[in-house]
Amino acid sequence: MSDGSFLRVRAIAKKEIVEFSRDWRTIIAIIVIPLLMFPLLFILFPVLLESEAAELDALELSIVVQTDGMPENLAENLSLSGMNYTVELLPNLTHLSEPGLDIERVRGSSTDAILRIESNEDVWGYAIIHMSTSERSNEARSRILNVLSEWEDSEIRERIEQGGMDVNTTLDPLRWDGEIAAGDVATSGEQSGMILSMFIPLVLAIWTYSSAIQPSIDMTAGERERGTLEALLSLPCTRMELLLGKWLAVASITGVGVLLQIFGLLFAIGYLASSNFIGVPQLSIVSISLIIVSIMLFAIMVVAFELALAMRSHSVKEAGSILAPALMLILFPALFTQLINLDGIEGFWFAIPVVNILLALRELLMNRVITEHVIIWAISSVVYASLAAYYASRQFNREDIVTSLS
Repeated sequence: MSDGSFLRVRAIAKKEIVEFSRDWRTIIAIIVIPLLMFPLLFILFPVLLESEAAELDALELSIVVQTDGMPENLAENLSLSGMNYTVELLPNLTHLSEPGLDIERVRGSSTDAILRIESNEDVWGYAIIHMSTSERSNEARSRILNVLSEWEDSEIRERIEQGGMDVNTTLDPLRWDGEIAAGDVATSGEQSGMILSMFIPLVLAIWTYSSAIQPSIDMTAGERERGTLEALLSLPCTRMELLLGKWLAVASITGVGVLLQIFGLLFAIGYLASSNFIGVPQLSIVSISLIIVSIMLFAIMVVAFELALAMRSHSVKEAGSILAPALMLILFPALFTQLINLDGIEGFWFAIPVVNILLALRELLMNRVITEHVIIWAISSVVYASLAAYYASRQFNREDIVTSLS
């Protein structure tokens, strides 16, 4: 590319970026959302879950215990569980789990749950009548199960002692020698990388595609509707320079969004690492470099593909109706990729479009640099990106698509 051609491409890209960035909603979509996405997801969401759990723990619940004889230890455990209970006689039912006449008591919230427990010689049978769509009723059921589990453990220990056996050796005949974590030869960084590899490729792929949709539509079908595309075609530039300029603009906008998303992700990981929830993956310079290369190749292919589809559309509405559902072409392979076992994986997986980049990201986040795999996904990605760019150039060279709205 000559200096003059490069200057024209840069001028077109600058013009497109300036026009696209004038809307304040665009700035929010490009900068604010990707920057805050992961911090909100990884920091605010756990805080909300913790707050919700604390709120449930603080609930004063009321239950009914229907029994033919309340065990003394069970009554003590129920009293310590934060539940107010009343004792009634067991109704005459074929099975304890039949709601019977008590169905309206639970559905009407006059009681949060009903525990039915019946003695049959040395064995106790029980059932819990609750309403699964009520948080209070679900919480009551959960507490009842915890109480029953503790009471069962105490009963087991008591019966073992009465039989003259040692409780610990009877209940725990097989024990791990030392600390369990000491037997894992994977480093904490590799463990963190494996956890992150399960969702980071998915999020990056979806965000790269979705963040390029609006600028791709605006710089193609949008310009045709506004009548400004013909003005661009009258400039002293080739169709290829026009395509490269628009591609550079969309890639720059998308790259900023992805880069900010990565910064937000790193900040969230740093926060989680400080809270001992998840560590920071240990990546070599080679792995980091290959991650950047893989994302760039994926962006080249995606942006060219979206520009081509948007250029074929006769209106902004039509372009949106085509590009939005096309996200499934990214989503389905991304979800499928999470299920593939990387140990002993066949090389052909790294030649499948979209899947190859996502698998590459998964391996690289675990700091696995396998030469054969790198060569396959790199070559295949270059081929797919070239085909997408060629397809886009064909659309920009068609007079009927560029100049006609019908």
